[in-house]
Amino acid sequence: METDDVPDGAPTADTAARVREVIAAAGVSQREFARRVVMDPSKLSRSLSGTRRFTAAELARIADEGRVDVGRLLGARPREKATAPAVGVEGGRPLQIVRETVRLIAEHGFHAVRVADIARACATSSAAIHYHFPGRAELLEAAVRWCMDEDTARRAALIAEADDAAAELRQLVALQTPRTAQQRRQWAVWLDLWAEAARSTAVGRLHSEYYRQWRETVADVVRRGVAQGVFRAGTDPQAAALTLTALIDGLATHVLSVSGPSADRAADAMHMALTAHVTHTILAPRP
Repeated sequence: METDDVPDGAPTADTAARVREVIAAAGVSQREFARRVVMDPSKLSRSLSGTRRFTAAELARIADEGRVDVGRLLGARPREKATAPAVGVEGGRPLQIVRETVRLIAEHGFHAVRVADIARACATSSAAIHYHFPGRAELLEAAVRWCMDEDTARRAALIAEADDAAAELRQLVALQTPRTAQQRRQWAVWLDLWAEAARSTAVGRLHSEYYRQWRETVADVVRRGVAQGVFRAGTDPQAAALTLTALIDGLATHVLSVSGPSADRAADAMHMALTAHVTHTILAPRP
């Protein structure tokens, strides 16, 4: 649910201008800044254009990233932030909170994780957690968005390294196979996301957006592959993306249900099954 959790009388237009100054000083794109403060890029854009108000928590994260006082963003006399981001915390306190939240959700499940657990993992107080993320729902949304951003970045890097569409599709399949500890953590968070998406409108929107992006990525690869002649002529890109996504989700759920050496064997079996599917239904037959 969208809120206007900003003190009454806060000059929204001036606040937006000050946030723009912070983004400019950071020397990164608006989208990258949104990633750093774990904020929906479209919400940041609307807040900067004046069609939406920044929440207090969003301003806290922006101030943390820009190393300025929140009061400065709201029009108070400019001064250096009294408490700079924690020393040794990569990316600042908000990203540390989100990364630890992802780890704890993967290990214990979202509803078993308390704010006190996250605070303990970050060596800070529960009040500091609430300062950046007021509620559990916002924490889950931020954790999911961070996972989405990480997945999107890895996906883009892998595709950039591929020689053709067939290699791109193989890279995407490997990316979605939960072999490493990081891949298993992200898949564990997705499992919680599926359940929460049925209850939360905000998380449901994230769920839909992530799968839309993923399917479009696969569909684009299939289109290129057909044009390059490495995929079967007449292959429907959207149908191929939908089928491959369903196979990945179902097989990954099985892999996550086992542990130890069995998990490694299950991951191998998953990769073999996906490779066989791609070979027999998408790749062009060898002459």
